[in-house]
Amino acid sequence: MPFHAQILTLYPEMFPGPLGLSLAGRALAEGTWRCDPVQIRDFATDKHRSVDDTPAGGGAGMVLRCDVLAAAVDHALAAAPDSPVLAMTPRGRPLSQARVRTLAAGPGVTILCGRFEGFDERLFEGREIEEVAIGDYVLSGGEMGALVLLDACIRLLPGVMGAASSGDDESFESGLLEYPQYTRPNDWEGRMIPQVLRSGDHARIAAWRKSMALSDTRLRRPDLWERHEDARVGSPSGARRTKD
Repeated sequence: MPFHAQILTLYPEMFPGPLGLSLAGRALAEGTWRCDPVQIRDFATDKHRSVDDTPAGGGAGMVLRCDVLAAAVDHALAAAPDSPVLAMTPRGRPLSQARVRTLAAGPGVTILCGRFEGFDERLFEGREIEEVAIGDYVLSGGEMGALVLLDACIRLLPGVMGAASSGDDESFESGLLEYPQYTRPNDWEGRMIPQVLRSGDHARIAAWRKSMALSDTRLRRPDLWERHEDARVGSPSGARRTKD
């Protein structure tokens, strides 16, 4: 069965968008995953197809109605009862690579895209929906976040990246940033590829890459470093950066 992506949105024409190109686009054409955008307005009950209303208690903007969204979610659950429902919102839990891997290993995902001032909170009380954020910033709507989440999942589907181990050393897979990468030419503007990478000694190369991943994570992302096991044991391999 293909990975089934349902996107509940006011702008279904945004999908597949960039996911129709490159690796994700090829996987879509080959049937590795399905993209089914659903127009939220189809579940409105008035002649104007209204999906929002003014905030209770006053305030700027408009809020998405829980009754309309619940009807859309129920429709998606009927089509894919085993897929988790995620809502893209800056109030959600930050998306992690571990969560992406879990989602990619499942049957698919239903993504609810917010707009305006967000969702009526009762939606999350009445339906089992996981709130997800892709960063500490605010977008015009949840569609861009949905594209990010889906791209992260699709690239992990079997066969999409080619070799099964292609993503093993990437940033966040082991809780660390990825080590620096190099390619030809060997000498570019007087800057040389590190000698160790040209040595042919695979053990030395692996040790160098691990050392660089540790030091770069410690310097660039201290939040990740504090959670990593090497930080807890005080590994000296992360204490300095080598130029070998």
